[in-house]
Amino acid sequence: MNALATAFEPARSRNAFASKFYHQTSVQTGLEAASPHQLVVMLFDGLVDAIAQARGAIAADNVELKCRAIGRALRIVDEGLKGALDMKAGGDLAADLSALYSFVIQRLTDANLHSDEAALEECKRVITPIREAWLAIAPQAKAA
Repeated sequence: MNALATAFEPARSRNAFASKFYHQTSVQTGLEAASPHQLVVMLFDGLVDAIAQARGAIAADNVELKCRAIGRALRIVDEGLKGALDMKAGGDLAADLSALYSFVIQRLTDANLHSDEAALEECKRVITPIREAWLAIAPQAKAA
């Protein structure tokens, strides 16, 4: 690294830190202001984003990024979406969603093990209608 680049390295580090801090603060503020319905939308959006990042990482042959993105997707599905299901109150719908989320978790795991873009696309195809249905009930969620 040349002297000029070295001189600017601390500034780049500060800028990266400030940018990351701003993003984290923005996300935290969004989470605090979000309704339970909006939080689920944010989980779906994060899942779709993580799947897209994983697909890009596979295409770029970036194993580290692929693993991070799929790991994030797995946590969103398992801890966020599946973990939020109320199996008693939700009845058959909650049971069906739990089974669907288990399927997505398996396919994400397969995608990670085999760098399988088709498995990632399958996860997106399965999740998209649920996300769209969730968005469609937004007016009812606000009224409740």
